[in-house]
Amino acid sequence: MTNAASDDNAAPQAPPHAGITLVALILVATVANLNLSVANVALPNIGLAFKASQSALNLVAVGFSLGLAGTVLYLGAIGDRYGRYMMLLIGTSLAIPTSIAAAWSTDMTMLIVSRVLGGVAAGMAFPTTLALITALWSGPARVRAIAAWSAVGAAMAAVGPLLAGIVLNTYWWGSCFLISIPLALVAFGLSARYVPRHVNESTEPVDNLGGVISVVAVMALVLSINLAPSPGEDRAALIAGIIAVVALVAFFVRQRRAAEPLFDLAIARRRIFWVAATGGLIVFGTLMAAIFLGEQYLQDVLGYSTLKAGAAGLPAAVAMLIAAPISARLIERFGSRFTLLCGYAFCLAAFIMMLVTWTETSGYPVVAAAFCLAGIGVGLAGTPASHSLTSSVPVRRAGMASGTSDLQRDLGGSIMQSLLGAILTAGYAAAVASAVAKSPTKISDAVTSELQRSFASAATVAERYPAYSKAIIAGARSSFLEGANWAYASGCISIILGAIVIAVFFPRRDEEERLLASYEAEDASFT
Repeated sequence: MTNAASDDNAAPQAPPHAGITLVALILVATVANLNLSVANVALPNIGLAFKASQSALNLVAVGFSLGLAGTVLYLGAIGDRYGRYMMLLIGTSLAIPTSIAAAWSTDMTMLIVSRVLGGVAAGMAFPTTLALITALWSGPARVRAIAAWSAVGAAMAAVGPLLAGIVLNTYWWGSCFLISIPLALVAFGLSARYVPRHVNESTEPVDNLGGVISVVAVMALVLSINLAPSPGEDRAALIAGIIAVVALVAFFVRQRRAAEPLFDLAIARRRIFWVAATGGLIVFGTLMAAIFLGEQYLQDVLGYSTLKAGAAGLPAAVAMLIAAPISARLIERFGSRFTLLCGYAFCLAAFIMMLVTWTETSGYPVVAAAFCLAGIGVGLAGTPASHSLTSSVPVRRAGMASGTSDLQRDLGGSIMQSLLGAILTAGYAAAVASAVAKSPTKISDAVTSELQRSFASAATVAERYPAYSKAIIAGARSSFLEGANWAYASGCISIILGAIVIAVFFPRRDEEERLLASYEAEDASFT
């Protein structure tokens, strides 16, 4: 086994051409983050174009993160073994054809598959960016590099809807998937020129069987969560859930027995590692869910255009960029635990504001305030979550740390979007059913079923029955708000639970430094 101490000692404070190298890595991550977020603004247009159900729209929204989350551990390990530079370039180049396929999809199936494949391409490149930052930088320079990477990456989740809104204001629904292509070309060129070919890579064999099992487990888990509340999808959700449980059990059994595990459970049991992984998963997932719900609320309930809805999330991006450098200073002064909890407090405040103030007549100030609070929260919590993961593993295992960090964002985003989206769907359908039951006008079962599918389906029904159009849209908006409130309340609960885990289990600053020193000494003892 490679000597971890020599790996760590070999890592310079910063690499040659540090600035342009960091820009290249951030641009690669930006391509992935843009592709992850642009679909949210287009969902109403996609729903109208294909007459899609809410469940199908949820799959479009989570499809990219589904492919990314399902593959990051496996592809991160392959990068550690065979070359992070190679994985970076392949993944960045494949982002182009998958984006084109999504833009010109002819049906919902093609669109969903294109989004998933785009996520797989990102799974090659995105985890590699943080792994390279971990390997190329050290000490305070690494904290600052991670802060910049985390801030820009998270901000793109909010800027993406704005850019998508700009192009959707003029072009067709698929145009939003083409936004990242120019950036992908620039990122590819800079990475090919400035990113080192090899740095602190492992010579250990890759656990291919464990990698395949991890892909099956994550994808089946997210699909099960997404399908569970959908009418007529009970059987599919159950099958996916069973596959997920079996695959997760098989994965952990495999990791316990494998000589060179894909996901080292001994490292994963480290207190700083697992608490940071759990905390980051919730906070990043909450951000993606907030954007997912918020974009639909702005367009469906408040009647914003795609451009206006995209611009509405800009305060979140600005807040993240401002909060991230502050987060790095808070970590140095007070430790990761304090900084994480500060971030969680702002995220909770954001969801409470959504729950209390987002109504059918809300003005933009309360919308902007909620997005701003969420941006501050993620900006503060993102850096300590990623930094704690990378600091608690040896550099030779950077792929495991970066893969887990990406799972925080992508698995967290998939689960929270699917979970809160499922709660929204269930709440919306229940509210529609209640409204139909109270209606003095007799409504057929077929029309009721169509009304329950999604807000877009209700809009289609309204077009067919112009005499009842205003009543149908008003009822759909009211039903959407009721379902959304269920989702906001669930988001609050998840944030509170995550904060409790961090407060109880994450060490305070002095204990954190002692534990990190003990991890480094333990890693140095392996030869």
